[in-house]
Amino acid sequence: MRIQNHLFNFKVFAVRMAVFGLSLILLKVQAAEPFPAQWGSPPEIQTQDYVELPAGYGHGSSTLAKWITANLNRDKITAGQPEPARAAALYENNFEQAEAGKLPDDFMALAGDFTVKRDGTNQFLELPGSPLDSFAVQFGPTESAEVAVSARILSTAKGRRTPTFGVGLGGVAGYKLQIAPGKKSLELLKDQEVKTSVPFDWQSGTWTQLRLQIHKLKADEWKIQGKAWAPGAAEPKTWTVAFDEKEEPVAGRASVLGSPFAGTAVWFDDLRVERISEK
Repeated sequence: MRIQNHLFNFKVFAVRMAVFGLSLILLKVQAAEPFPAQWGSPPEIQTQDYVELPAGYGHGSSTLAKWITANLNRDKITAGQPEPARAAALYENNFEQAEAGKLPDDFMALAGDFTVKRDGTNQFLELPGSPLDSFAVQFGPTESAEVAVSARILSTAKGRRTPTFGVGLGGVAGYKLQIAPGKKSLELLKDQEVKTSVPFDWQSGTWTQLRLQIHKLKADEWKIQGKAWAPGAAEPKTWTVAFDEKEEPVAGRASVLGSPFAGTAVWFDDLRVERISEK
């Protein structure tokens, strides 16, 4: 009798496990509804909760739900609007044609083990989460003024630790636009000196767009301008942060930079350098 009870309990357990496994498969299929290509890849690092996703995309984490909502809102903003005119690129790289596991030949790493990585169908440049230091890599032509650089950057916080990352113009000692989540600010720097900053609410685990430019106003006067915006939001029409420069900018290459102080990787994508026409 005892043996029969054990056999019965084992069969019940096996059935429950089979049902549980089937449920996981069904949930995986349900959450595997393809997203629009223009959204890019979903966040790689997500919370462990489980919620209903917007727009009939099944179920998943709240991180994924926020990412879907942000992209849906962005699509609403841009629906029916013509694409804004863009200046001809002096340089651009989305890494789709780059060899994974290597740094492209036209990049110059000043420090850091930058390599091309893949997440789903998307390729990007990665700075690993260790060592905990500051690193940068340069790309594009050597320019001094009337030039802009832009990039999408993603990283994650870990507990109270956060990374710092940004874009640069004018070489090693040039100008930098960086997000400093630990200070909840967007900063403009000349070399290592913070010239000005504004509050900025960074979203961990999502792509953030940054744009920095050097604009000549008149003889012996330049304007250094930057902006950053969250995924799903429209690009700000005005510059978020800026300062006046009296010294002639030194010519140098554009860069992306990161300090992975959270111990998590920093991803860079859609790098672009262009001539500006603003007068």
